[in-house]
Amino acid sequence: MAPAAIIDSATEAAHSAIQTTASALAGRPRILVPEKVSAEGLALLREHYDVDTCTGLSPEELISIIPSYHGLIVRSETKVTADVLAAGSSKLRVVARAGVGVDNIDVNAATQHGIIVVNSPSGNIVAAAEHTVALLLASARNVGRADSSLKSGKWERSKLVGVEVGHKTLGIIGLGKVGMKVARMAIGLGMKVVALDPYASPEMAKQAGVSLVENHKLEELLPVVDFLTIHTPLLASTLNLLGEKEFQMMKKTARVLNVARGGVYNEEALLKALDGGWIAGAGIDVFTSEPPEENSMAARLAAHPKVVSTPHLGASTVEAQENVSMDVCTQVLEILRGGLPTAAVNAPLILPEEYRRLQPFVKLVEKMGSLYTQHFARSPHPPHHRHSSMLGGRRFELVYTGELANISNTRPLYAALVKGLVSPISDASGGNVNMVNATLIARERGIAIDEKHVRDHSPSTATYASQVTLRSVSESEHNNNPSSNAAQVIEGYVSGRSVFISKLDRFSANFHPEGTLLVLHNYDQPGKIGNVGMVLGRHSINITFMQVASLDDEAEQTQTQTQTQKQTQTPVVDGPVQPEGQKAAKEALMILGVDGDVTRDVIDDLAKAEGILDVSLVRL
Repeated sequence: MAPAAIIDSATEAAHSAIQTTASALAGRPRILVPEKVSAEGLALLREHYDVDTCTGLSPEELISIIPSYHGLIVRSETKVTADVLAAGSSKLRVVARAGVGVDNIDVNAATQHGIIVVNSPSGNIVAAAEHTVALLLASARNVGRADSSLKSGKWERSKLVGVEVGHKTLGIIGLGKVGMKVARMAIGLGMKVVALDPYASPEMAKQAGVSLVENHKLEELLPVVDFLTIHTPLLASTLNLLGEKEFQMMKKTARVLNVARGGVYNEEALLKALDGGWIAGAGIDVFTSEPPEENSMAARLAAHPKVVSTPHLGASTVEAQENVSMDVCTQVLEILRGGLPTAAVNAPLILPEEYRRLQPFVKLVEKMGSLYTQHFARSPHPPHHRHSSMLGGRRFELVYTGELANISNTRPLYAALVKGLVSPISDASGGNVNMVNATLIARERGIAIDEKHVRDHSPSTATYASQVTLRSVSESEHNNNPSSNAAQVIEGYVSGRSVFISKLDRFSANFHPEGTLLVLHNYDQPGKIGNVGMVLGRHSINITFMQVASLDDEAEQTQTQTQTQKQTQTPVVDGPVQPEGQKAAKEALMILGVDGDVTRDVIDDLAKAEGILDVSLVRL
């Protein structure tokens, strides 16, 4: 018999044995483990449940056997797709990722089927931080090149002179758990640490001896660092975070490190930076394609003589594998017992009927939070009523109106808001925010959130059966004048399974918060739409939809009074300034769905267009 036939036969026999066991123990909860997971954690489960370890499953085989299982434990290789989750939806209650990232799990599909997804966000913190420091030292002292040279019989001491890290400056982008651990280790090596994270607690950073970049701008961080490491999730806002422009800002002696996610550095730009001498070297553990495809940028980067390369070893220690195994297996045990997980990505820890009613609003509130951060908190040119570029120090209020107000347990909505607010940048975001840790994350980030239930419809809200309003003011405004009109406001509603934004700031709107959006604050005058279209056309940006949002009634009345005051020479201290000699015009928002590469040049060109007061790029 051919070797391949022997393997196929053995696989079929294993699957047959699993299914036979299923028939014999039909009433006992079962857990499938299709990858190698540390035995310590699995031993916890085997005392109570049947655990089947069956590696090497094809996607089709996984789909065929998953209906028999109540739990699934994977690492990074198994793809838990929507088809897998649909096949297992009758029994499957939990999918556990023995690690941090859940990129290989369709979390949205799991949520739709009421399947809890858990991970282990803390199990490999030490391992990832230590590997970052290992790459830092290896790149500083040319360890990789020296090892290769000596093994090939050479003795090249003079060619491999390195640099000391003591008294050098380490820059950290993303001061979450891993970033903070790296910072403490670097300080122990005698380094100065400077970090960029808009949501990091200044008090915690100060206690750790870390200096935060005050204006949260890369151009203030990059020129001063000798080493740079990034510890953020891979999101639209962090993809290609450093390109050619950013590498050219750095010292020629600087070195960059990546033990986070492939893609936070633009790999092509990094190659140019190394070849052109813009920077001195790199230590890279993660790539955009793993393993790197032949002749790809990732492969060329991994083979570059100035790069110390490792094959995604950040979490590959015996201790880390044991930690994540114990962590996720403990959570699976608790969930199958009816308890609460400690690191749920999407856990509906409320009654199933209530969760089904809340589910579309969870999506809406998360979109509203992300829209808030990208439109209000991160806009470089704040217009009327934008007083802060930070979430910390602001007070948020979630107002539930109509039928939604009758649901008492709104923890999923609170968690969705925190997730949306922090997702655009921080590594304490995305899948790591859930109903268990949302309050803690909000407290760490200085985000104060109040919830208000309004059960009676007012005339202004009677259009929708349920409506959600997100309102934010600075703490000082809230304390001095709780009824201040200077609030930043987003309103939304659900129609069927679709979500819509009905108000943004002072403007009435009706758009679907999805994809890449450009939000332009402008004077409502003829020619503005055409000018914007010409700018986008020059940059080969396609417009997929457009809406002009006008001032709501209250804002329009305020602007009319303001213009009257101007005409009577009454000083006005707030509001956008109308160009001198120009006929008074109303303000509006132009909301564009776009398809194409929206670069900083595109934003700058739009901002220069006549009558454009502000431009925000939002990716949802």
